[in-house]
Amino acid sequence: MATVTGAPVVVGVDGSPSSLDAVELAATEAGLRHLRLHIVHAFVWPASLVAARPAREGAPEPATVVRTQADTIVAEAKTHAEKAAAGIVITTEVASGPPSFVLLERSRHATLVVVGDRGLGRFDGILAGSVATHLATYGSTPVVVVRGSEKQGGPVVVGVDGSARSARALEFAAGEASLRGAELIAVHVWRTPALAGPGDAMPLVYDLDLLEAQEDRRLSTALDGLGDRYPGLRVHRELGRGSAGPVLTSWSRRAQLMVVGDRGRGGFAALLLGSVSQYLIFHSACPVAVVRDAARAPATLSSSAG
Repeated sequence: MATVTGAPVVVGVDGSPSSLDAVELAATEAGLRHLRLHIVHAFVWPASLVAARPAREGAPEPATVVRTQADTIVAEAKTHAEKAAAGIVITTEVASGPPSFVLLERSRHATLVVVGDRGLGRFDGILAGSVATHLATYGSTPVVVVRGSEKQGGPVVVGVDGSARSARALEFAAGEASLRGAELIAVHVWRTPALAGPGDAMPLVYDLDLLEAQEDRRLSTALDGLGDRYPGLRVHRELGRGSAGPVLTSWSRRAQLMVVGDRGRGGFAALLLGSVSQYLIFHSACPVAVVRDAARAPATLSSSAG
């Protein structure tokens, strides 16, 4: 009987290769954080199967077959997690309901939620899509969408734009880099020139060197105090010009994890789940963490391995 404190790392599974990749990353995260891993498989009961009768006498009820398949998916995921991070506490759950809804509910009591970028089986038909995007848009905790490949030894890269949401993403990224023993690269992407607000006229003349110096100061301000909070953390600063999505995607080709806020301002202007967060969910070459702006107080949980 092992006891752990702190909200768990939750991972959604559906039996697809993508979800097993998510299990591996989630198990690693749980091990690094000394937290419980909670594996969730959610599905909607197919009414036609539940109402059907067995095809022949003595055959199992269709509903039993569906439940057995769900249990098999969870058992396989647990075995995969045990191999990825031996010794962690693991619990499992088979839930009835749409995966997006179930995982959104579980995110209210999680430290982190991890999902694959696409699925098969009971997530059939989803491309980087509804589950990952719904969680990144409405979840109550940071969401990691597993896509591409982790570059072992690569940096953790975070998009910084000076907004409050970006500051939370930076804090999350610094914590991840510290846990992983990785370098943190803070990337600030800016356009020329930066307009103060909607409807502002584009200046006819501007000084690129002056604008770059201003954006450099913005990045420096965002990073103030980070070294004090994370002693020993290696931090590298980068300025980029252009569209934030493509610039950050280029960094993802050498990163083990990309981190962004769910929306921002400045270089990340006009975001809802914004263009940057969504762009990376679809195009990043490595896993992407989207740090949500949802206030909550994680409960202290105790659990034994299931």
